[in-house]
Amino acid sequence: MLLTEKMKENIFSPSEKAIIHYMFEQRENINDKTTKQIAEETYTHPSTLIRVAKKLGYHGWIELKNIFIEEIDYLNSHFKDIDANYPFNERDNVITIANKMALLNQMTISDTLSLINNDELQKATDFLNQADEIKVFSLNNNLLLCNDFKSHMGRIGRKVNLCTVDQGYEAASCNSNTCAIVISYTGETSDIISLLPMLKKRKTPIIALTSIGDNTLTKYADCIFRITTREKLYSKIGSFSSNDSISFLLDVLYACVFGRNYKNNLDYKINISKYYDHRKSSNKVMEENNHDQN
Repeated sequence: MLLTEKMKENIFSPSEKAIIHYMFEQRENINDKTTKQIAEETYTHPSTLIRVAKKLGYHGWIELKNIFIEEIDYLNSHFKDIDANYPFNERDNVITIANKMALLNQMTISDTLSLINNDELQKATDFLNQADEIKVFSLNNNLLLCNDFKSHMGRIGRKVNLCTVDQGYEAASCNSNTCAIVISYTGETSDIISLLPMLKKRKTPIIALTSIGDNTLTKYADCIFRITTREKLYSKIGSFSSNDSISFLLDVLYACVFGRNYKNNLDYKINISKYYDHRKSSNKVMEENNHDQN
């Protein structure tokens, strides 16, 4: 759940609500203010700020303030000209719809890229590169997005299993040589969350693809990649943005694994493709040549 959504819950006293209201009103401006200044401007006591932080699950005011500002910065960026839930309207013609969908895709990729952390990406690449088998756990609609990832990885000799049935048994058969990719937009999907204790028990590294903010999945994950978080759960035309974000993250993970052993992976892929891919084309752009790859 986003921090800004959790802050709207009815769990605060009147004085604490004054702090919450002040934070939403001042937004980034709270960064340069001391607890004493905020307390004076909200007619509360500095200890009230600490109580608000504790109720929201943080150690203190500074931690809450920093995460709040980071989230506000994220929500203010990239998606200024388009609504991920309703990227087009009933008055738009087909070319306008096509242009708006292209803009949504571009913004989604840019947004997702901004959320990737270098250390997390290095760690995830290590996990995937060292794994004897990679298992992907998610709901079926997300698993459909993973077929390209499975295909790409298979073409460089890496085994990927999309766990569509008996996911509990699949989790139980994992070990430290397995790497689990767990995908959940909310991070709270019960069927997926129920697998996490078993994966931990089996000492299986967990790569999470999930929304920004804290959720159950992030508490179990060994490394976390954030899906663009702009969509409502069901008040939307389609899951365009989240789907594009997941696909991009999987492409990045595949590319990073490929890049770790670039020459060998490229040689392996081309040699296997030459043997099994017998397609032909009259299009000059698609024509293969026999010179070595650079």
